[in-house]
Amino acid sequence: MGSIAANIKRLREQRGWSQARLAHEVCRAAGIAGDPVGRQEVSRWERDKRTPREWLPFIAAALGVPVDALSVAVCGAEPPLPALADFLPSEDPLAPLSARTGGRIGPGQVGDLAQRVHGLRLADDVLAGKDLIRPALRELRKGVRMFREHSYTETTGRQLLVQIGELAQITGWVASDAGQHSEAERVYRLGLSAATQAEDRTLAGNLAGSLAYQLSNVGREVEGLDLARAALDGAGPDAPPKARALYLDRLAWAHTKLGGIENAQHAMRALGEASQALSEDSEGTESPAWLYWVDSGELQVMEARVFTELRRPLRAVPLLREVLSEYEATHTRELALYSSWLAVALADGGEPEESAAVAERVISLSADVASERTAERVRVVRARLAEYAEVPEVRAVLESAAA
Repeated sequence: MGSIAANIKRLREQRGWSQARLAHEVCRAAGIAGDPVGRQEVSRWERDKRTPREWLPFIAAALGVPVDALSVAVCGAEPPLPALADFLPSEDPLAPLSARTGGRIGPGQVGDLAQRVHGLRLADDVLAGKDLIRPALRELRKGVRMFREHSYTETTGRQLLVQIGELAQITGWVASDAGQHSEAERVYRLGLSAATQAEDRTLAGNLAGSLAYQLSNVGREVEGLDLARAALDGAGPDAPPKARALYLDRLAWAHTKLGGIENAQHAMRALGEASQALSEDSEGTESPAWLYWVDSGELQVMEARVFTELRRPLRAVPLLREVLSEYEATHTRELALYSSWLAVALADGGEPEESAAVAERVISLSADVASERTAERVRVVRARLAEYAEVPEVRAVLESAAA
């Protein structure tokens, strides 16, 4: 990365600005209306794809530095860690149309969209991805069209971007659960663009962390770890305690999936920090509504999964039993997923008969759940039990599943 590109990015991030905010400030410094410089152009500058020669004085003015400061190399500096801006779409999928023919919208329409987003989130608690993917994508397309085709005040536009970001997060989660990983990644990145333009760092962290979680689970562990770190760093120290706990949980999982002793240690440290962050949450602490599900039980689930992945069944089994004993029967997918971790942990602990009994429940629960996640976990459980195929109880379960 050239010194100009690196300095623009460094100075922008020091101010906590999004690329869209810098673009707006550059146009303001140049005394130009209409924002002819957009986020995509700033992205090209920061990726060294284009040198902003004629814009340098205005970039410097916007950032409050001399022009020479933009071209001076920072000596002895280590290559910067990936930041959230590095994971935005190369082109802006939310660029408003030049001729907006959809009329003007206000807070009422944004509020209606917020209600539909919340409804999808609640539906995801009891329905699986393949059941929800079509309505979720349909709502997301509506939200994007609303932003691109209608006119609105600056405040309403920001609120609309926030709702598009929230909608993209739940839609990406649904698409991932349906096994549509490429679609999920596209949607997550669109949502990250919306949250970044809205300057909602907490929401951007959630979207980045959600994508990081998927990357870690589909064989892209290094990318997953980079993005999980960027999610935590990008949200900053002022993020709500529940949000920091969530980001740290996903960071722990990313380290776990990457493997190795050092990553295991980092995972344990992240789990401890997540628990500490959650303990700082109180009734007076304001958190976004979408964090309603983050509680001590969810942290226990991640802790147990990490212990299972690290082959520490003595620590995983008690945690999973406790969580499963308190889980609602209507959450079939989660019961199947968490039971699958218990089945694996029991097998690792040398309890094949008990593992087989739990595995039988996993297979039964998963049969009626339209989720690729549960289908994959059934495959994992069967593969783990295959090592005990000579045990009668295990053999019976494997033969029944094969039939």
